[in-house]
Amino acid sequence: MESGAGKHWTEEEVKALLSVWSEKNIRKQLQGTLRNKGIFIYIAKRLQELGVCRDWKQCRAKYKNLKYEYRTVKYAHSSGDVTKTMKFFHDLDAILRYEPVPQLAAEENRRASATEAQPNTSPTTERKQ
Repeated sequence: MESGAGKHWTEEEVKALLSVWSEKNIRKQLQGTLRNKGIFIYIAKRLQELGVCRDWKQCRAKYKNLKYEYRTVKYAHSSGDVTKTMKFFHDLDAILRYEPVPQLAAEENRRASATEAQPNTSPTTERKQ
């Protein structure tokens, strides 16, 4: 099967990417690594063994897109919007569950620091609220 840069990923190709991505050593290497070209070259080779012909740039782009879409849906769910869904959400949740989410973590830190600042308010302000 020929897959160019403009070709959409088939469901089978995404499943193959997720199966490689779900391997513990791959997850560990991708977690927190900024310069990850070598990892994606390895992923592309592994996908070729599974019959998926994608280069490392395509694999990296799909990885980033899936991760972004997952985080968007995850954030929507945590905000109470359960209507937002994606096809491989549960698979990605299993892969990314233990990986820190920078956006949400930063937001939680802001909430925590705001909560810590509240006890320092004056007693009269607290009674009025």
